Amino acid sequence: MNLQEVIIQPVQPKEQERFQTLMKAHHYLGALPKIGHTLWYVASYHNEWLALISFSAAAWKCAARDQWIGWSYRVQYDRLHLIANNSRFLILPEHHYPNLASRVLSLCERRISQDWQQCFGYPLLLLETFVDPQLFHGTIYRAANWVHVGDTRGYRRTRQGYSPSSQQPKQIFVRPLGTRSQAHLSQPILNPCYCYGAPKIMLTAEQMRTLPEFFLDIPDLRRKQGQRHSLPCILALATAAVLCGMEGYKAIGGWADDLGQKARARFGCRKRNGRYYVPSRTTFRETLIGVDPEQLDLALQGWNEQFAEADEGMAVDGKTMRNAIDEEGRQTHILGVVGHQTGRCYTKKKSVLCP
Repeated sequence: MNLQEVIIQPVQPKEQERFQTLMKAHHYLGALPKIGHTLWYVASYHNEWLALISFSAAAWKCAARDQWIGWSYRVQYDRLHLIANNSRFLILPEHHYPNLASRVLSLCERRISQDWQQCFGYPLLLLETFVDPQLFHGTIYRAANWVHVGDTRGYRRTRQGYSPSSQQPKQIFVRPLGTRSQAHLSQPILNPCYCYGAPKIMLTAEQMRTLPEFFLDIPDLRRKQGQRHSLPCILALATAAVLCGMEGYKAIGGWADDLGQKARARFGCRKRNGRYYVPSRTTFRETLIGVDPEQLDLALQGWNEQFAEADEGMAVDGKTMRNAIDEEGRQTHILGVVGHQTGRCYTKKKSVLCP
């Protein structure tokens, strides 16, 4: 076989059933459902399928990978979308040719960032995969110049949190898709071309536990009858959802529904029959509408003062927008501040009467 004639193409909708059938029949982990941002590829030679490969969302937490990237914990969650996980790779049984696997990986690396941009609206900077050392040695990834950055601790993430006991650790391999991929992921300010959606952060267990305390002084104007969830718990969940990039009541409710039992306990959710329950989307909406915005803002400022990163030096600049005068004679002033340590930029717009 001439490996130069092997091509890689995204799986078409009419081919997805065949892709899943082959993956289920021949991959030791079986087929993987297409959830979230996922791309499936098929490698072929003269229209004959040789290999199947799947890329999906990156692992939320991976100590060896995160240490290799060198990014801050506060920005990690906001940049995970720039990493794709090689979740499945299958060379079909009748096509085990020398160097075919590394050739397929190489072809995927050349096109996946552009394909991801076309499908989901943003490019990729890094690929990752996990290899079970009891079954494989990661030879094909090493041959394709992937970097072995360490091993996992063996804990598997489930809807209820992480598995209680350590299982078989996996080897972690990564493959940068550009010469500056590592630098882009770790720098204080992300290049705008890599941004996607609203800014997001990842909350620590301590932040989850303490967040409701900042809302204890806000009066609860709801009727006592029928209350199932405390006001601090509702406001803490809504705040955390927004910090994690959620927009709108539906997204906030969905984010809360996806929380595991341990996370719900940290937020102080209602406990019944040994399980913790989160408020409904309607409860979030009705509660947030009735809260005093000024009191909510003061509570959030208190949380920000305790947990936000501090800047020892700041650069300040202001502008007055010429001819931007409304019907009441007010003119718009804009103030911009950049923190030297964190690299974050803050802006404030104010409208005042012209002298």
